[in-house]
Amino acid sequence: MTLSKNILNKIEKIVGRENYFPAEADRICYAADSSMLSQMNKWVPDLVVRVMTTEQVSAILALANEEKVPVVPRGAGTGQCSGAVAHQGGIIMDLTGMKGIVSMDLDNMQVMVQPGIVHADLNKELAAHGFFFPPDPGSTKMCTLGGMVSNNSSGQRSVKYGTTKQYILGLEVVLPTGEIMVTGGVRSRALKSVAGYDLTGLMIGSEGTLGIVTRIRLKVLPLPEKRGLVVAFFDKLEAAGDVVVQVFRRRLFPSAIEIMDQSAIHAANLYKPELALPDAEAMLVFEVDGSPPDVAYQARAISAVCEQTARKVEWTDNPDRLATLWAARGVVGAAAGRIKEGATRVYIGEDICVPVNRVAQALRTIQTIGAKYDVPIVTYGHIGDGNLHAAPVIDTREPAEIEKVKKIADEIHHMALDLEGTTTGEHGVGLTRAEYMEEELGFSLQVMRRIKGLLDPHNLLNPGKMSLDDGVPAEK
Repeated sequence: MTLSKNILNKIEKIVGRENYFPAEADRICYAADSSMLSQMNKWVPDLVVRVMTTEQVSAILALANEEKVPVVPRGAGTGQCSGAVAHQGGIIMDLTGMKGIVSMDLDNMQVMVQPGIVHADLNKELAAHGFFFPPDPGSTKMCTLGGMVSNNSSGQRSVKYGTTKQYILGLEVVLPTGEIMVTGGVRSRALKSVAGYDLTGLMIGSEGTLGIVTRIRLKVLPLPEKRGLVVAFFDKLEAAGDVVVQVFRRRLFPSAIEIMDQSAIHAANLYKPELALPDAEAMLVFEVDGSPPDVAYQARAISAVCEQTARKVEWTDNPDRLATLWAARGVVGAAAGRIKEGATRVYIGEDICVPVNRVAQALRTIQTIGAKYDVPIVTYGHIGDGNLHAAPVIDTREPAEIEKVKKIADEIHHMALDLEGTTTGEHGVGLTRAEYMEEELGFSLQVMRRIKGLLDPHNLLNPGKMSLDDGVPAEK
């Protein structure tokens, strides 16, 4: 679409020239996120603005609502589902300038932050006071809290600490009309409340389709005194899956349980040879935390369970050794592309979640799908809650390989649903998984569309995402 000179002048006046980016060179930088779909299409917005205050967000949304201009909120752009791209044109609203800690009330275990603050930066500040915000996405050094709220992000420690929504006490949200709403109580500093509808919960995971978050009141927790790690290698995927079930049955409660399949182990060794990981069908990483005696007890107990079927087991609570062992899991996302020369890892079909006792079956099926299309797939993830990240590796210059990987992603998504799982455990729906929402959500999707229509009757706020407007745009 084309924005009139009058609209452009009004927007520039709202944000100031320094935060107003009409030039194509600037707009191209916002044409994609990490997803393959957006990388292939490059949806260039008509305008990019960086907002610095709630009042600026409100003024722009009020103007956009009046002029019927789409607005797409965006944080760091680390998303993997084409959720923060302007595929229908309009304005990209960059919230990374709103990155402050508004207040810290650690006596009441909470902080107020702006949406543009980076996750790792927040936890660095909290750590100095002995606290932390538990959800820990792999993109911690880049992703923003606003994006985490919008996608209900989680990460490695979700098996014990849960997802973002469990820590959101209240939000300041600008609605599509420009009206400003505070959820969770306009003056509240309470750690819980059942006053009124749960509008906080409604906004969490809505991917910027119902409102734009401008402040976040977060619950934080004391840092655990000690952490320990158990690493085990298995000759059979099924044995690794069984061990996880047995650990829970023993009433052990790790803070994280991660899995890497054989291809992921191989990729990590190629990327960082000094790891010298043994060849195996599966590698499990268990993290435990708490008091030193409890960490030692849990680590030994988990090791004993693993030793029944594992080829090799090691546990440690030494911080240096712990960091070394975690490194294998930490590098696998970046390492995946190493397994095929001249190729790259693409983000498509990368976030399924299945019941824990079906993880091994899902991993086997992913391997079969990769072999069927002759495309290597590196798979790893959070086996403690069944969340798997499949990483196809292709030459993106080859149209035939692009078509193959689209079919691979479709089969992986349908497999997840057939295994009574979900197409997305933590990355979100966006455009990439919109086509599966009818099958996955059923009548709930119709209710979601009614809510969207009530709050955003002109369908201007992040339109087209999550299948909320009854259709998925065709790819170029």
